[in-house]
Amino acid sequence: MARLKPRLMRTKMRTPAGTDMRTTLELPDPLFARLKARAAHEQVTLKQLLRSYVEQGLSTTPPAAATQRTAESLPQLHSSLSSPSHNLSNASLFELLDA
Repeated sequence: MARLKPRLMRTKMRTPAGTDMRTTLELPDPLFARLKARAAHEQVTLKQLLRSYVEQGLSTTPPAAATQRTAESLPQLHSSLSSPSHNLSNASLFELLDA
């Protein structure tokens, strides 16, 4: 199977000061084809489409980082069992539920 070579895409972007900035994107051919099709469907240029995607991505707040759960942060069960350190089997748990 032939390895797909990413397509290089050069774009010119305007900075707030009005100067142009060029950048190069390496995109796999299938992704580039999807971008071209989307731009054609929306009747905009690739430059306009990519700029809107970048602006949308930068205007959203990033999702909060997943917090690591520790044993202290997990819910704790407080019961009236005689021995909290007693290891219960499934069978003994079912007996307690049936009681």
